[in-house]
Amino acid sequence: MGIAVGIFAHQEERRIGLCLSSLPLDRPDTIYHVLVNGSTDATAALARSAAGGRSNVLVHDIAAGGKSRTWNHFVHDLLVGNDQAVIFLDGDAEIAPGSIDSLVRALDKKDVNAASAMPLNGRQASRYRAKLREEGGLFGDLYALSGGFVNRIRTRGLRLPEDLIGDDGLVAAWAHTDLSTDDAWERERISVCEDAGFFCEPVRLASPLTWKMQYRRMINYSVRFFQNRIVSDIMGRDGPTGLPREIRTLYPTWLPRFAPRPGPTGLFDRKALARMRQAI
Repeated sequence: MGIAVGIFAHQEERRIGLCLSSLPLDRPDTIYHVLVNGSTDATAALARSAAGGRSNVLVHDIAAGGKSRTWNHFVHDLLVGNDQAVIFLDGDAEIAPGSIDSLVRALDKKDVNAASAMPLNGRQASRYRAKLREEGGLFGDLYALSGGFVNRIRTRGLRLPEDLIGDDGLVAAWAHTDLSTDDAWERERISVCEDAGFFCEPVRLASPLTWKMQYRRMINYSVRFFQNRIVSDIMGRDGPTGLPREIRTLYPTWLPRFAPRPGPTGLFDRKALARMRQAI
């Protein structure tokens, strides 16, 4: 049994080389899938160059974008079902040395479905680390699922809603509940891995590009906040089988219940709600 790694990359020509160079690409037991999705830049070409002709680094140039849609494609169409562990990471992250081995070891514990890696930089990194230790959870930048858990997802045909913002929250809920409703929630089914971590690109005052990126990210966070309220309701009542193919099909029912939150967050909430109305 080997290890499969999915690297999710959308318009990541600036960062994909750094991401791949931080990974142990010469591991003989590991297949790396670079999932270039919806990209119009040089991400795929730069990923192939960084792969250096290695047969275990596969670059998939996927026309349709969207991380959740790509997550479904990776799990259901690209994996073959004989993996000891499956690692998920973002193509703009740099992975700390030894992280893959640490995540795989963390999955060896009984009844553990997932292992979370730690954020290593950023203004709120220490707070996020403390929250992971206390509550469990996953960061989409880097986490791992056991091969057996992934195979149960595949066997049951469970898929993330294609328009879901962020895979990590829902996948964490699946792991905590063992693919059941919230009544079955057990914190210990996700192992917090102190020896695995990732670095993200920080927002720099002198870089308008990173400020623009952060602005878009904040709107996405607001969309995610409202989507999570819908998803939590479904997971509490029906579990994963109740999830729709697209969350937007439920917007007409839910949008009248939503309102922007007070404070600066409200600015991004208003833009998020406007985007959600346009999606109907």
